[in-house]
Amino acid sequence: MNALISVSDKTGIAEFAAALSALGFKLLSTGGTAKLLEDAGLPVTEVAEVTQFPEMLDGRVKTLHPKVHGGLLARRDVPEHMAALQQHGIDTIDLLVVNLYPFEATVAKAGCTLADAIENIDIGGPAMVRSAAKNWKDVAVLTDASQYEAVLAELKASGGRLSDKTRFGLAVAAFNRISNYDAAISDYLSAIDFEAAGADGVPARSEFPAQSNGRFIKLQDLRYGENPHQQAAFYRDLYPAPGSLVTAVQLQGKELSYNNIADGDAAWECVKQFSVPACVIVKHANPCGVAVAPNALAAYRKAFQTDPTSAFGGIIAFNVPVDGAAAEAVAKQFVEVLMAPAFTPEARAVFAAKANVRLLQISLDDVQRDGATPWARGQNAMDVKRVGSGLLIQTADFHVLTADALEVVTQLKPTPQQIEDLLFAWKVAQFVKSNAIVFCKDGMTMGVGAGQMSRLDSARIASIKAQHAGLSLQGTAVASDAFFPFRDGLDVVIDHGASCVIQPGGSMRDQEVIDAANERGVAMVFTRVRHFRH
Repeated sequence: MNALISVSDKTGIAEFAAALSALGFKLLSTGGTAKLLEDAGLPVTEVAEVTQFPEMLDGRVKTLHPKVHGGLLARRDVPEHMAALQQHGIDTIDLLVVNLYPFEATVAKAGCTLADAIENIDIGGPAMVRSAAKNWKDVAVLTDASQYEAVLAELKASGGRLSDKTRFGLAVAAFNRISNYDAAISDYLSAIDFEAAGADGVPARSEFPAQSNGRFIKLQDLRYGENPHQQAAFYRDLYPAPGSLVTAVQLQGKELSYNNIADGDAAWECVKQFSVPACVIVKHANPCGVAVAPNALAAYRKAFQTDPTSAFGGIIAFNVPVDGAAAEAVAKQFVEVLMAPAFTPEARAVFAAKANVRLLQISLDDVQRDGATPWARGQNAMDVKRVGSGLLIQTADFHVLTADALEVVTQLKPTPQQIEDLLFAWKVAQFVKSNAIVFCKDGMTMGVGAGQMSRLDSARIASIKAQHAGLSLQGTAVASDAFFPFRDGLDVVIDHGASCVIQPGGSMRDQEVIDAANERGVAMVFTRVRHFRH
């Protein structure tokens, strides 16, 4: 049996090769890998000895040879194939271990030049991987160090032969790796503005390549989609952002549904915006209660108070660990999904009695916070939406608004407490479906109006919600995700008790709205940033 080994990432390769040798495999290798194995005291034959052709062109040509590809592609069950190998003195290759030049890591470096990128496009490696994977019935192909342990265990248990299932699985993984590799190259090259390369050789790149290559890995099949007659599955990015929903570990509960995941993402992305203990309750993709407080229990109680009716059967997210006290309070209501960075043993014990509640733990260890700003990582760089036979791609709505950036446009200036409430309301409004109107006070949502065709109706709905919850809107701060096109929208929120307003500005009638605010005696600030969410 022959094993050909040629790897860029040499993690664990000497140990794996030694085990293969002990099982009776003859080791073939190239360049630096061959030297590493030789230095480890292993018997290894260089590919150049087999092909009788030296490596050339700085190593660009070494395995592109019939004695390599013939040994990989020959079908053992086809007599003509085996006769051809014998006629030309070609040995079969039974196991191939290849990982590719580090193209993705190279282009991720800030100073990567086009020349560096091109030099890290592997040619021989993908060619060998494709040959071996095509002939999976006879050849096992490994493309990642994470595969070594399981393959070695099976080889030892079976006397050096892998099952058809294992070889087919390795072939699928190999083709997936080649697909992802080629997509990374396409994404990089398609984004380059060739004429705008800098003097340092680092090319100018567009955020939107000429061809977009989606790369996703399936996490699970779902029982059904948004509705029972639809089918669905859940996928993650090839390289998921730390602290994102796809990195969650489900600790207990029923299988996640399509709607659980969609609503859970809305809740998690919203709660991550806060650097103090926060709780977000989401129902049908909209926050129905958001609050900050000194601890998880207090934050939950305030968030729940906003809209107890909508909170029934909702999705709840915390940005701090859930302790026993918070768990006891949450357990009193019907909750579909509960998410947090951690759950104490006391909290786990509380929910052990509620087996259907889905507990998701999402680590924030790798996500950095900076003062009062949102987490700088853990958010998608791009936002994608399907349309008929097409795709809309945009940069994510990730804008940090600080008090210094607020433009006070009224005679009355907001107090420090009002500024704090306005910034809180603005963060929440970013996650409410347009048209969005959010009343807040003392770090708590008091009324949320979402998804209406008219901003007036959103304001009225928010006030109705507050009334039903027994909350007074007097002295509240109001956020509008987009400008007020007329003064009537402003009048409605002031009529219901708003004392200060935050909005983007930018309307042709801004002055009319500013005059109305001055007339009604409220403070108003402009952000010059809009937060439509469709």
